[in-house]
Amino acid sequence: MLVVNAGSSSLKLRLLEVGGHDADDADLDAAHDAAQVIEQADLPAPDEAGSHDLEQVLAEWPAPTAVGHRVVHGGSEFTEPVLLDASVRAQLDRLSDLAPLHQPKSLAALDATAAVLPQVPAVACFDTAFHAGMPAAAATYAVPARWRSDYAIRRYGFHGLSHAYAAGRAAAIVGRPLTQLRVVTCHLGAGASLCAVRGGRSVDTTMGFTPLEGLVMATRSGSVDPGLVLWLEEHERLAPAEVAEALERRSGLAALAGTPDMREVEARVAAGDPDARLALDVYLHRLVGAIASMAAACAGLDVLVFTGGVGEHSAQVRSAAAAQLGWLGVAVDAEHNEAAGSDAGADVDVTAGSAGARVRTLVVHAREDLQIARETYRLLADS
Repeated sequence: MLVVNAGSSSLKLRLLEVGGHDADDADLDAAHDAAQVIEQADLPAPDEAGSHDLEQVLAEWPAPTAVGHRVVHGGSEFTEPVLLDASVRAQLDRLSDLAPLHQPKSLAALDATAAVLPQVPAVACFDTAFHAGMPAAAATYAVPARWRSDYAIRRYGFHGLSHAYAAGRAAAIVGRPLTQLRVVTCHLGAGASLCAVRGGRSVDTTMGFTPLEGLVMATRSGSVDPGLVLWLEEHERLAPAEVAEALERRSGLAALAGTPDMREVEARVAAGDPDARLALDVYLHRLVGAIASMAAACAGLDVLVFTGGVGEHSAQVRSAAAAQLGWLGVAVDAEHNEAAGSDAGADVDVTAGSAGARVRTLVVHAREDLQIARETYRLLADS
């Protein structure tokens, strides 16, 4: 199975050997152990001019029997994986305005793959789907009813494939059914979001109608006062496109520290850079508050999971967050925390051994490819 994972700035291709477990098996650990990576490649995110890189790689690999695509936005139409055809492709294109950094990249990868493998069945797996069943209280904005009905205005949430995988993997690591756990998953990468998982379902998340809401990110602002946007458009005569471009591409860590790279931010903090210090403090302030909010949505917390580039590799972010969440029962072991992320495939329990650590804290490597493969396998096996 070929898994095509297009992000805002990168494209990950994985050719997997899958199978060996029932398509209805809810045990993600079985899928994790059974899947083997045959080929892999990390490329720049494709556009119409750059899709030849993807086409060249696929032309050199063994032909897959199925393709699973990560698609960021499924809107209200797609709440589960779907077999791709011309009608579905057209519907996905209409959703591009809701995720302008991501959806066009996903569709460019989809088209490039189809050009090389036109006869291979392809499935779209959606980052929004895991959140589609959120309680109405979590999904609803307090805006006019006509907006909600006519424009499908709601909190969709994103990174659902990563959150679903991380929560399932966490349950396997702690040896308890996911349905019996209260889990907060922290997907911290260039884009960042949290998810509250209770009873195996997403009950709240930090991203909303678009991937701009929520945490401070690499180049995205996260949540800002909507009145600020209106003020800029009215008093500074900024066009909506100018405001959107600034909030999407020139905000976040890049605006505060001059770099979107958390590794560089941490290095500058160590060197005494005040702008980097502020950037890290703002990032952590938003992160810790949001984790507490997600724990409230779960009515408590059993497991805290860090995943994504920053979540996996920044011991400083994990330790600082844990130090501010001690009241919730979170504590990490310094030695294990520092070592986590050094082994590229190992998931690590970094929970402190003290009695004060009532919450299991885990570092789980992001494997959206396995979640996509699993969802694609299920859909095709059932069809």
